[in-house]
Amino acid sequence: MRYLTSARYIVAVAKAGSIRKAAEALSITSTALNRRILDLEEELGAPIFERLPRGVRLSSAGEILIHYIRNQLSDMDRVRSQIADLSGVRRGHVSIACSQALVPYFLPSQIALYRQAHPNVSFGVHVRDREAAERALADHTADLAIVFEPVRMAEFHTIISVRQPVHAVMARNHPLADRPSLRLGDCLNYPIALPTLPYGVRNLLELAALRTSRALTPMIESDSFDFLRHYAAQEHLVSFQIPIGLSLSETGGMVVSTPLDKRDVPAGILYMGQLKGRTLPVAAARFAAQLSAAFADEYELA
Repeated sequence: MRYLTSARYIVAVAKAGSIRKAAEALSITSTALNRRILDLEEELGAPIFERLPRGVRLSSAGEILIHYIRNQLSDMDRVRSQIADLSGVRRGHVSIACSQALVPYFLPSQIALYRQAHPNVSFGVHVRDREAAERALADHTADLAIVFEPVRMAEFHTIISVRQPVHAVMARNHPLADRPSLRLGDCLNYPIALPTLPYGVRNLLELAALRTSRALTPMIESDSFDFLRHYAAQEHLVSFQIPIGLSLSETGGMVVSTPLDKRDVPAGILYMGQLKGRTLPVAAARFAAQLSAAFADEYELA
């Protein structure tokens, strides 16, 4: 598999932006790594990297080559997974790029359930905003993306989508805490805490505010939903999250959540998808099937 070794070397150099740094990560000498690259460039008849005063970057030919390499490495992972299945041993690695709301509760329970049956499968879970999660599919650094209100790229193939209404989150003794649902205007009569602009919840609230004469002026702003949820217990302000990221028992019962009226803020959509046209490795495909069943059981399909 000499070709695959060389391919991984190219990916490592492209990621590091430096032959020296990539060589350190690969535990080989920079001279040997540079020689391997020069040999490949000679075979291609074109430079793969542009040599810069402080490192390297992919040339136009290198951009074409690395896209091909990533497809080849992905296909080899799928082949290895299928061969392992022939012997009855489920192996492989599943890489997931996801919205922050999936990390505290949903994915840990689902991965633990999968690994009970298939302990030889490893996982990588990486929090990415909507755009970055979809880029991870395109460059094959993620098998699956699970994102709330994504920036829908043409290459995104939806496996399943479910509705996620926006909930107001507040202290149990907040004046609004005992209502079965809330209008957005009621919430804006109090100080609010919001996620930062890249997040889907913020996007839905901004769109809703445009339809009213009220402005969103957060007293607290953060890119951490954990922080926003816990801070809601500290003073009479209102934060906002989606149900899949909520576990109110974690805050000792000091926080409650109430759905916003859909006339003001329609439910958002949580999508799970993969790169269009890609055949997933067996482990990733089976895990996606498990997640699809869990989503369908717990939430309304979109």
